[in-house]
Amino acid sequence: MFLLEKLLCFLILVVPILISVAYLTLAERKVMGSMQQRKGPNVIGFLGLLQPLADGLKLLIKETVIPTNANTFSFVFAPVLTLFLSLFGWSLIPFSSNSFYVDIDLSLLFIFAVSSLGVYGIILSGWSSNSRYAFFGSLRSASQMVSYEVSIGLILIIVLVCVGSLNFFSIVLFQEFLFFLVPLFPIFFMFLVSILAETNRAPFDLPEAESELVSGYNVEYASMGFALFFLAEYSSMILMSALTTIVFIGGWISVFSKPFILDSFILAFKLSIILFFFIWVRASFPRYRIDQLMRLCWKVFLPISLSFVLVTFSLLWCFNGVL
Repeated sequence: MFLLEKLLCFLILVVPILISVAYLTLAERKVMGSMQQRKGPNVIGFLGLLQPLADGLKLLIKETVIPTNANTFSFVFAPVLTLFLSLFGWSLIPFSSNSFYVDIDLSLLFIFAVSSLGVYGIILSGWSSNSRYAFFGSLRSASQMVSYEVSIGLILIIVLVCVGSLNFFSIVLFQEFLFFLVPLFPIFFMFLVSILAETNRAPFDLPEAESELVSGYNVEYASMGFALFFLAEYSSMILMSALTTIVFIGGWISVFSKPFILDSFILAFKLSIILFFFIWVRASFPRYRIDQLMRLCWKVFLPISLSFVLVTFSLLWCFNGVL
């Protein structure tokens, strides 16, 4: 009975996320179409609202092709692992003050660890495909994700130093009177750029560079294998947007009175703004070169974030000493 209850709670958590992923793809195509002065999907269903279901059905009924020289088990397991890790982090995201799946004291560290493990699925897919393009794309993704995890980690350390806790509820309640977005705006901007690179999104989509790598690490995947990678990418986008909302924009906290507006709607609204930033950047900026990407991380973001850690720690230590 206990396992059945936990399974039901997990489905209640995962199914809305998968639906959100499906309609995020539709929103992205609609918004990019508007920005580029063209029409987005508008044929299947009213205003194209059934387009994600049609795309999913198309991928479901297509034939699954496994390359002859591929490692079959690793080839099949890689997209499943990637999707599982992208959904696993959602178990710690609080949607309101009393709506959560799991609450632990090391929530922030756990999310950071789970997001770091996502690179294993991509490396496994590139290696098991036995393709030069796929393997080269997976190596790019590994170097890119590991590099920007250093920057993300230092930025989160700044929040940890200010709050004194890794628990999401403590971080949100600490911002009751002032969001971290205001005093830490440069760090907030660096975090936004870093999560773009961490999720392999444009203009940092070098692991999937079509002009160079013919879709990169997932080039040998079709049907549901490709669909699982697709779902994992967009689920990671929403997860990183939720993390940004909780850490920098106060989560479900709002200036409005609580009886009239639900906490979850406030969180969803803030999260949607971050997702719009993902789409706007993709429609507006050209792709970076790999050397520019690495230079931005190691020669710009790393020194600045490390300096902010030292300055923040010094200021807090001085003021605590005075008080």
